[in-house]
Amino acid sequence: MCHVTRIVVASGNAGKLAEFNRLLSDAGLEFVSQRELGVDDIEETGLTFVENALLKARHAARVTGLPSLADDSGLCVDALDGAPGLYSARYAGTHGDAAANIAKLLRALDGVEDARRGAYFHCTLALLRHPDDPRPLIAEGEWRGRILHAPRGEGGFGYDPVFLDTGTGLTAAELDPTTKNRISHRGLALAQLQHAVSAL
Repeated sequence: MCHVTRIVVASGNAGKLAEFNRLLSDAGLEFVSQRELGVDDIEETGLTFVENALLKARHAARVTGLPSLADDSGLCVDALDGAPGLYSARYAGTHGDAAANIAKLLRALDGVEDARRGAYFHCTLALLRHPDDPRPLIAEGEWRGRILHAPRGEGGFGYDPVFLDTGTGLTAAELDPTTKNRISHRGLALAQLQHAVSAL
């Protein structure tokens, strides 16, 4: 794996791509979005984060012939029995409409007191050397916090403006990128992955 430098990211999300490049740049890896290579999204039919990550990674690797990295992540809210979970990106019906997703989430939590607004971001990463890789590298991370009653902050993406990191007292959208990358679900999963890649 150490001789491979170019990896296709099975996502068109510019925020995720930027985080991957920031966090794994010192591993000597170059990440390119599947969108840049003309790869369409595949339907996420898995019932778990791991299944969806593997589906996306296999598809990107098969179409491009490159090693691939896929991320399946979501926000799981305690008071909503883990929703939106696997459907976080399309919670309000349209994939990637962050404003609509946040609005629906806040409506669902209307009247729920702070003590019951616990939540966590989960991230599963799957790295395949080739489409039929029988031994994919899997890494996972979790970031616990609480859902606010209204958005705060201008940074990040997705649900970041309403996700409060209780350790810092800041939302994910208020954290500076360095701090966020260190404590976030994706940052923790990427740290695991970086260790696994270096051990290959």
